[in-house]
Amino acid sequence: MKNISCANCLLKSKAVKNLNNNELDLLGESCVEAFFNKGETIFKQNALSSNIIYLQKGLVKLMIDGPQRTQILRLKKAPCYLGVPTTMGDKVNHYSAVALEPSVACFIDIAVFKNFLRENPDFSYEIILELCRNELEQFRNCIHLVQTQTYGRLADKLLYLANEIYNCDEFDLPLNRNELADLICTSRETVSRMLSDLANENIIDINGKHLKIIDKQRLENISLRG
Repeated sequence: MKNISCANCLLKSKAVKNLNNNELDLLGESCVEAFFNKGETIFKQNALSSNIIYLQKGLVKLMIDGPQRTQILRLKKAPCYLGVPTTMGDKVNHYSAVALEPSVACFIDIAVFKNFLRENPDFSYEIILELCRNELEQFRNCIHLVQTQTYGRLADKLLYLANEIYNCDEFDLPLNRNELADLICTSRETVSRMLSDLANENIIDINGKHLKIIDKQRLENISLRG
């Protein structure tokens, strides 16, 4: 971990861009930057938390321990804040975050963050916007998970990876088959079979973890119709 100069940071969040020089200096004094390798836990469920976490670079999976097993909730790509609702509403993390690729996170003292929320309305506005976007995305994910069949759920996640995570129709899957199955609530065998079926129909090309979307329109139709 290392202290950083927030004023000179090129990866400021939209909220932080609204802070004045004095506030940026205060943020730098109360912020620590940490590097995480793939597979490392950024924060753990049920652990006490006194920090807001800003994911500066990288990609993480958010997971929660359920009655029977650990469930992957969603993937989050930098730049974004992590743990705002759970840290603001409680002092205990209600889920875990694990790096899916080398990532950099800034740990911000919660007291300083709360002070910015109280004193700087433009900062608060940007944080509220991000929380609203996250909540609406969770609603959409919930509806899609409940009301579409497994093919539709898989297609939706492949499109999400292409459009929202990598901004490219060709990428390496950040999840293994078990994790991908967990994300769409099915079995590993079902995911492997569906990927093979999509490849046989020339909708995707897949070799190990490397995936290329060949027919995006058909994949979008599968996502919509299930």
